[in-house]
This record gives sequence, C-alpha cells and structure tokens, in this order.
Amino acid sequence: MSVSTVPREVTAPISPNAGVVERLVRSPGRFCLATLALTTVGLWLDGFTTLSQQMLLSTVVWGYLAIVFFHITPIERAQTIVVIVVATTAEVIGSIIWGVYEYRLGNLPLFVPAGHGLIYLTGLRLSQMAFVRARANAFRLFAAVGVGTWAILGLVALPQLDVAGASGALLLLLFLWRGRAPTVYAGVFLAVAFLEIYGTAIGTWTWAETVPVLGVPDGNPPSGIAGVYVMFDIAALALAPAVLAATAIPRRWFRRGRATGAQDELTDQS
Repeated sequence: MSVSTVPREVTAPISPNAGVVERLVRSPGRFCLATLALTTVGLWLDGFTTLSQQMLLSTVVWGYLAIVFFHITPIERAQTIVVIVVATTAEVIGSIIWGVYEYRLGNLPLFVPAGHGLIYLTGLRLSQMAFVRARANAFRLFAAVGVGTWAILGLVALPQLDVAGASGALLLLLFLWRGRAPTVYAGVFLAVAFLEIYGTAIGTWTWAETVPVLGVPDGNPPSGIAGVYVMFDIAALALAPAVLAATAIPRRWFRRGRATGAQDELTDQS
C-alpha cells in the first residue's frame, strides 16, 4: 500500500483558547460523534416527514454545516465546497435523471448536499485521529478488507446481486493502494458504509436492482459506493487550491477597500 497519509495542509491544531464549538469541530473524535448523532437522528426523522417538514430538517443540517464552516481551516472549507458541488451534480444525474437510486419522496432532499460535505469532513477527521495516524497502514488495510469482503458477499451471499458494486469496490481498492490520500479515503469508506447501510435499511433511499440502461445488477447499497465518494474527494484535493486562489482576489479587494476608506476618514478628520 502507499505510505502517503493525510496531506499536511488539512490538519488543524486546536488553539488553547478555543471555545466549546471550535473544540468540537477541530477535535476528530468529538466531531465524528456529533455528526454521527446528527446523521442517525436526522435520517430517522426524515422517514416520518412531509416535504415541508423535510425542508425544516434540511435547514437544521445546513445550519450545523455553517457552524462547522466557521471553525475549519480555509483549505478544509475549500475542499468541502468542491465536494458539495461535485457530489450534488452527481446526485442530480444519478438519482433524478438516471434513476440508479431513488429517495423516499422521489426528490433530492435539500439536506443531501450538506450531508456530502459532512461525510467528507467525517472521513477527514477519522484520518486525523491520533490512534489512526499512528496506525495508518493498518487503518487502510482494515478498510481494504472491509470493502473487499463486502464486494464478495454482494456477489455470492447478499439478497441483491451486486456486480456494479464489486466494480466500484475494485476502484476503491486501487485508491487505497495508490491514491494521494489513502488514509482519508479509508475514513470516507467507513463513514459512507455506515451512511449507506443505515440509510437504505430505514428506507431513506433505495438502489435499483439493476443499473438503468446498462442492466448491470446492483446492490442495495452497492459495496463499492464509497469509490464514487472518493472521486469527490479526489476532486476536492485537486481543486481546493484553485478555489482558495479565486476567493483570495475578492478578499484582497475587500481589505484594500476597507483600508482605503479608513485612510480617507483619517484624512477628512485631519
């Protein structure tokens, strides 16, 4: 397996003067537990909601993500934005247009884009835990064994034959072996595995038995779905620096404008 770990720029030390919320967001263990609780309760509640009630639930999820955004680093923020944009585009294509899977109300719930951002950050925080960082190779091996076992079971034992998922599992195994940030990908696999197994079990969404048009048998959920999520993460790692550079220009203009305004005010007072 590759020995590369989490890119150095995405780690964020906790300030001694950090508040309760910042400590929750920056502390890998606390953040993962808080997000796990929100995901578990939120998806369960969604099973009883009407469309208007689902909008309220989505507001809560976006509010949580907004609080998280305020306390993460700029590079993490840029990566999360890229994940949300790319993943939401894939959701529209995969669910609304292609019909590979369908949400309970037949729509694309508005909490889903925010959820993709939180899943990425959860995988990232898992990879930043001290226990994991000290055992990065074992952590990636654990993820590889997990996805490999799931893929085999999907071909020989699970109720819904999962050929498409097995193909995605092979892709994920490649990323875990030779990817840029395999420890992050392993963390994302664990987060996605919980999300998909739990979400499909309670009926939040359902995967088609075969991929439309292609006719390839697919699992519910597919074993290799985390491989698709990793594609979002690869886009985030690649494009985040460009997003930061693009947003730096208006920030510089804003700061320059404020400085000029303050100087003009001092001149007028003199």
